Amino acid sequence: MSFEFKDLAAQIKSSQPITARDTLALRQWAWASDGVITQHEAERLFELNSFGKSNAREWVDMFVEAISEFVVNQQQPKGYISEANATWLMAQIDRDGRLETLAELEVLVKVFERATNAPDALKTYALRQIENTVLQGDGATRSGTKLRPGVIDEAEVVLLRRLLYASGGSGPGCVSVEEAELLFRLKDATLGADNAPGWQQLFVQCVGNHLMAHSTYRQMDRDQAIQSEAFMNDTNVRLGGFLARSLRLPSWRATMDAIFGPDEETKIAAREAAEARSAQVTPLESAWLKGKFDADGQLDPLEEALLAFVKAEST
Repeated sequence: MSFEFKDLAAQIKSSQPITARDTLALRQWAWASDGVITQHEAERLFELNSFGKSNAREWVDMFVEAISEFVVNQQQPKGYISEANATWLMAQIDRDGRLETLAELEVLVKVFERATNAPDALKTYALRQIENTVLQGDGATRSGTKLRPGVIDEAEVVLLRRLLYASGGSGPGCVSVEEAELLFRLKDATLGADNAPGWQQLFVQCVGNHLMAHSTYRQMDRDQAIQSEAFMNDTNVRLGGFLARSLRLPSWRATMDAIFGPDEETKIAAREAAEARSAQVTPLESAWLKGKFDADGQLDPLEEALLAFVKAEST
């Protein structure tokens, strides 16, 4: 199979696209025996992707599946992307100086959709790729359509939505201040442009989410997940040890509180009160928002829509 791979690599280097038939052969090569993608195999796939032009959609799907599996699930605990894997992924994408294929961007989005948690550096990197594409009109958010600098098209709206609400991002239904800042930068850079109809709705909902959404969910980081998995695999643990070690992990503390804490009515009332408090914009959030509005000395249509949304949700 090694000779056949080299043959295919030479063909693709001569500017031949990766076909559906090639993709089938590559799929059999990558998952030939144990169903595991090694780092060497993942790097060879990146190499092929960088050479291929106008590749078949089957290749994009296979490439995304293989690379995201390697990054997200090939190290324990599964679902928690390690710093090493995040650094490796960014280096592979940047090996030719920039992200330039749709397959590479799809990988970034997919790893966040598959992951439970990911390093902050990778989150920042992924969002920056879409921002650069919008601002410079140079990138890979879609295939077969000319990019327009200073315009947010439907492809960017879809990718932003997927990234902002991915399970491996800030948390289910949570938009971070960094992500809200990104949305404001994109809004300011594309005011008056021929943007996709869904852009205003995405901006309003996501910034509104950052200001008003309530969530008690807190993701474990990778070190906490490793501790938790080690505990679950320990068959010699005693009840006393179980309680002592559980309370050192945030997720287990929440479990113990749910079992031994207040009655259900009290918990429901407490949650409703917390949700009501979250729905009110705090003085700190208000100051942040005012700073954004005052930056250019005027209230634009998207900011007006955001204010109307916040007002409606606060009443």
